[in-house]
Amino acid sequence: MAVFSKILTMLRGDVRSIGQSIVDNNANNIYEQEIVEAKAHVATAKHDLTGVMAKEMQATREIERLGKEMHRYEDLALEALKKKQDALAEEVAVKVADIELALAEQTGARDQFAGHITHLKDLIRNAEATLREHERELAMAKTTESVYRATATISQSMGSSGSKLMSAKESLERIKQRHQDTADRMQAADVLEGEFGNKALGRKLAAAGIGEPDRKAQVMARLQQRLNAKPSEPS
Repeated sequence: MAVFSKILTMLRGDVRSIGQSIVDNNANNIYEQEIVEAKAHVATAKHDLTGVMAKEMQATREIERLGKEMHRYEDLALEALKKKQDALAEEVAVKVADIELALAEQTGARDQFAGHITHLKDLIRNAEATLREHERELAMAKTTESVYRATATISQSMGSSGSKLMSAKESLERIKQRHQDTADRMQAADVLEGEFGNKALGRKLAAAGIGEPDRKAQVMARLQQRLNAKPSEPS
């Protein structure tokens, strides 16, 4: 039983570890979802606030109506007194007293609504400021995660394909060397051709006056002869 208990304890620890790993791997998604839900709560609070503000507006209108009605009945009571209708004036006074009571209730309700509105607006402003801060934190976390992911990808790529890159570089160097060898061989062939080939023999024959004459030299000599044979201009 003790061994079985230890196994269960180990399994529970593994489950917690796996669960924590899942949370860590999806931290940004969880964080973003919490922000979305918080925004929904703020939207609900704003909707509720509009209801409270509507109640305040209604109470304000009722206060204005009751105030006008009270003044009207007070004027009627004064008119009854002027006409010596004391009983009627007392009846109107009861009406005025009822209106005053209703007016006091509406005023109290309106003041309560105003207090709730001020409190709710403060809460909403604070909540929105906090949400903006969380959104900035989330954006920074996403950017940082992207940078780390890119760095890890590059590192893994360099690690896994490092030998391939080195092999490709070596192949390129060998190709360059072959090109250089070819160019050197062509240059060497030109040198040998100049020393031992037909060009060399042609130069030797020309120097000995054998073979085809130097036509350029012949043309220049002919032009020089014509220049010398041209009569000089009379002075």
